[in-house]
Amino acid sequence: MSRSRPIAAWLALALAILCLGCAREPADAEIPAKAGHDPAHPPIDCPLARAGVDPNHLRPFADVEKYIAFLERTDRAIWQKPDEVIAALGLQGTETIVDLGAGSGYFSFRLARAVPAGKVVAADTEPEMIRHLHHKLVADGVPNLEAALIQPDDPGIPGDADLVFVCDVLHHVADRGAWLGKLFARMKPGARLVLIEFKEGALPEGPPESVKIPRATLVELVRKAGLELVAERAELLPYQTFLLFRRPG
Repeated sequence: MSRSRPIAAWLALALAILCLGCAREPADAEIPAKAGHDPAHPPIDCPLARAGVDPNHLRPFADVEKYIAFLERTDRAIWQKPDEVIAALGLQGTETIVDLGAGSGYFSFRLARAVPAGKVVAADTEPEMIRHLHHKLVADGVPNLEAALIQPDDPGIPGDADLVFVCDVLHHVADRGAWLGKLFARMKPGARLVLIEFKEGALPEGPPESVKIPRATLVELVRKAGLELVAERAELLPYQTFLLFRRPG
């Protein structure tokens, strides 16, 4: 590496080398030790190795890149309004936040910037997304963000979470009642849940009508799990419902 590389690149390399220590798969042996590692592409298997996932069996990254590009497309901000959504959370900057179904990290990295003295866990069920998230957070040097692989039937949030952020995810969950019950069981008293889902009706964005969850059903599902609805921002997003719940206690 040239001495003219910025300090951030050296930091990314140092973090990448540390990541090698938690790898369990022989794939890491393919990295030439004497040649070092390109800081633009640091090792990405630490969260996957901890979850016992073989990185050799992931889908080709070229295929995943197409989906990431779709999630990160610039026109999404017009209707997703990420800055307005973050502002609506009323964060103090010290919270521990879990972004469930984080995908490419569209909200995760923004949330990390909003809580400089806090922590964000970007959790997803897809190993390819965890690979991408870990790549990016190490390369960009985001110290308060970590990636975590979770199971489709268990949100697996840490018990110290102050806020659980779930955007366009619940309609993908098979057994929503059980999933929300597990979420409630791990939430501490006073912790909040932000739930964003697409509205019903013909919209230029969103999933097929057949998989959308009506607002009344959303509220009932979460209430049955034990959480209480404390706020709603009906005017915030043109195509989505924004609901804020809290665990009593």
